[in-house]
Amino acid sequence: MKNIQKMLEEHGISPSFQRMKIMEYLMHNAVHPTAEMIYQALHEQIPTLSKTTVYNALKLFSEKGMLVQLSVFEPEVRYEYNKEPHIHFKCSRCGKLYDVAVDFNCLKDGVIEGHKVLEHHVNLKGICRECLEKEKADNA
Repeated sequence: MKNIQKMLEEHGISPSFQRMKIMEYLMHNAVHPTAEMIYQALHEQIPTLSKTTVYNALKLFSEKGMLVQLSVFEPEVRYEYNKEPHIHFKCSRCGKLYDVAVDFNCLKDGVIEGHKVLEHHVNLKGICRECLEKEKADNA
């Protein structure tokens, strides 16, 4: 928690217990959670935690560049701590959202065909490995 406290302070954020626990959850649960999912995961540990606190913390973390807000194939906003370039893959069967690591060498200098890239988002939709394996096992 000391590292999280320091990180929040470096971004000009007062490190309340609730904020540190929300950031800790995001750092250790790369499941692209919604605010509701974060609230559900933490409210038993922190009975005084409110949904408003979760939403406000996520907004603040996003504004300070600590998180990425995602709207991938759905109207709800999800959050992730991973800011490294990657692709998002959503399974159309189970609904899980995966990070797929790829080489983005074309973005090294931040320019593509004369265009300066400030952000990039690549989203794929299909059937995940787990669902395909389950389908094979069910058909065997």
